[in-house]
Amino acid sequence: MNELVHLEHDEAVCNSLEVAEKFGKRHDLVLRDIDKLISDSSKWWSENKTDSSKLRSEMFKETTYKNSRGKIYRCFEMNRDGFSLLCMGFTGKEALDWKLKYINAFNQMENYIREKQSQSWIETRTVGKLSRKAETDVLKQLVEYAKQQGSEHADMLYMTYSKLANKTVGAADRDTATAKQLMNLSVTENIILKVVEEGISQQLHYKEIYKNCKDRLAIVNQLAYLTV
Repeated sequence: MNELVHLEHDEAVCNSLEVAEKFGKRHDLVLRDIDKLISDSSKWWSENKTDSSKLRSEMFKETTYKNSRGKIYRCFEMNRDGFSLLCMGFTGKEALDWKLKYINAFNQMENYIREKQSQSWIETRTVGKLSRKAETDVLKQLVEYAKQQGSEHADMLYMTYSKLANKTVGAADRDTATAKQLMNLSVTENIILKVVEEGISQQLHYKEIYKNCKDRLAIVNQLAYLTV
């Protein structure tokens, strides 16, 4: 959905390593600031008779990452509150720009989380699974058809067509798609299903079938604005 914020256990979070990069900070100094926030806040939580572990468990969750050389280092995942605490002291025009970008990213992800919990999203997801199942059954035929034509990578066609469908509606994948994107995915997958069936019946080359799918989806997308 966006590159700044991601889902972790149905909560919108961002990563301290990426925050350091975007704001032009050394990651070790960002870690120092987070450690200090957790330490300094313990007294406040205690005075207000609140469990101080709340800050670490809900706002900042310590985890690790592996660098390009395979070495493991610590980092933090933080929710909106943790991000706000950490970055409220960052100043300058570029810092403001990134704060606004992160706020927008959190808003988008949290809107998606709310939509995902709605009945309409659940119903649309259910219908989408049926259209995906029908498409997959036809793609199974296409895989065997492509193998008969000499394809050595026919099994990759499942992924190829999934990427085509997702790209057509502007979704990264089905799990993070909005209700509207799921509806458009169903339309897209039905088009793919029909074009593939037609191509097999006409004994077209499997690569030509894929090209026909791309061309048909491009026309439909232009007319119906499937990408959102």
